[in-house]
Amino acid sequence: MRTRQTSSLHARVMLDMILLNLLLGTLVVAVGFWLLWGTVSPGIVAGWALAVGGFQWWKARTITEVWAWSTLLLGLESFAWPLTLMIQLKGASETPSEGEMGTILSAVVLGLFSSVFWISFSYGLFKRAWGAAPDPPSNTSHAPLVSQPAKRKKAR
Repeated sequence: MRTRQTSSLHARVMLDMILLNLLLGTLVVAVGFWLLWGTVSPGIVAGWALAVGGFQWWKARTITEVWAWSTLLLGLESFAWPLTLMIQLKGASETPSEGEMGTILSAVVLGLFSSVFWISFSYGLFKRAWGAAPDPPSNTSHAPLVSQPAKRKKAR
């Protein structure tokens, strides 16, 4: 009786932890989306957050998978940031000013650096979450193989 209660409690705590991490991961991605688009309405950010949260609820089964998807989306948002900035600045005038060119250069350097970081981080999390289970130990002896010195005949 006690073990059934303990396992039920353990399952409930794990579900609560997954939900908490799902909420935090969705919040991180929503803040990244808001920073990416800047002046977008809160309704669009909330819609994006709901879409990301629903996707993660459907796809992620563990806390590691929740953060793998969150960091992958954050990496994609970081990659899109310099692109959206260039599109926004190109729409303002035909040739960007020197200050705008500096802004674009900073965005490209920081955006690419952070996108590579977050996508690499998500790759490691996906590899950890979806990695193959270790092989079960076999019944054979695991004694190290020691090579026997070759017996040579002496040359006469």
